[in-house]
Amino acid sequence: MRLTSLAATGYRSLRSIRLDIGRLALFVGENGVGKSNLYRAMQLIKASAEGTLSYEIAREGGMQSALWTGKRRSGPVRMVFNAQFDDEETAIQAGYSVETGLAPSYRVEVGIRPPAAAGFTFEPQIKEETLTIDSGRRPVEMMGRKGPAVYARDDSGRRIEHPVKLLDSETALAILGGSGRYPEIGDLRATVLGWRFYHGFRTDRDSPVRQPSLAITAPMLDEDGRNLAAVFATLVHIREDTADLDRCIADALGGATLDVPIPGETATFGLRLPEFPQRLFRPEELSDGQMRFLALAGALLSYRLPRLIALNEPETSLHPSMLPALADMIAQAAERTQLWIVTHSRVLADEIAARTGARALTVVRRDGATLIEGVKLDGTFDEE
Repeated sequence: MRLTSLAATGYRSLRSIRLDIGRLALFVGENGVGKSNLYRAMQLIKASAEGTLSYEIAREGGMQSALWTGKRRSGPVRMVFNAQFDDEETAIQAGYSVETGLAPSYRVEVGIRPPAAAGFTFEPQIKEETLTIDSGRRPVEMMGRKGPAVYARDDSGRRIEHPVKLLDSETALAILGGSGRYPEIGDLRATVLGWRFYHGFRTDRDSPVRQPSLAITAPMLDEDGRNLAAVFATLVHIREDTADLDRCIADALGGATLDVPIPGETATFGLRLPEFPQRLFRPEELSDGQMRFLALAGALLSYRLPRLIALNEPETSLHPSMLPALADMIAQAAERTQLWIVTHSRVLADEIAARTGARALTVVRRDGATLIEGVKLDGTFDEE
């Protein structure tokens, strides 16, 4: 199930924006234009699937911080997030053609507590949620929620009321999707939970990427990079194919080679540099840029890739000479999964575009609102 569009309204600098998303979504812009808010909107869709949407908004300052601060229309104050998908595999199983497909769409509205209602003053409250599936004939609502009441279709297609009233901080996508009673909701939730967000990596002395990992087969990198050594050990000793990894590390790090011993109780790794071939440089000795590149290599070239990888300013702390190798890794990953990349480096964006043919979308800010240059509010491009 592939993400095909994302829309957000009323969130921080995202007054109203909709984006059509292909295999590789590439966004470039200056600091302060709201690129990270686009990335964060994606994260909040995943938080809804996890059941932590209210918590995540509260953690970033609550509704008074997260709401669009510009001029608003009259009516309820809401943040709205909408994600649309394409599910060709399920469509084929259900007897639809590949051209018709199935198009699930998830929408969630978040608001504030009315003056006379129970709850904390600035607590984010889930007001409405819907999950519809469009097969090309007519949209069918698989889940609908207003306030605490939720209706959904069971595995026989009957529309029933979920027996438990939800709290204002709970999402129906998480509660119903994890119940096992509603297959379509569960499938969509599983898809979104499979996304991975890599918002930089800590590279201080005690950072997770510099530590040994438990010796457990690791098909993909954790979001904080704590299993990086296990990811490398899985590639070296289980997959036994590190040609792409070795080439990218050598290109980015001046001919360095990755050394990964057979794990004992823990997995470890180090680098051997051409000027000191007999000396193994362990993670605690490597520079921030070297460690960040190695973590990105673990994220993009792991044994198995997530359903979607989102990178926020992956060029941070990297020397400009490393950017072609980073673009190579991104291009290789794009052949295996969907990618969402936000960067302020035009050089990196051009390197990625040259390898993948992806169009780099320029993020700008006008009248306080984040926009995509040349893209209308409905997500379509201007004719020019």
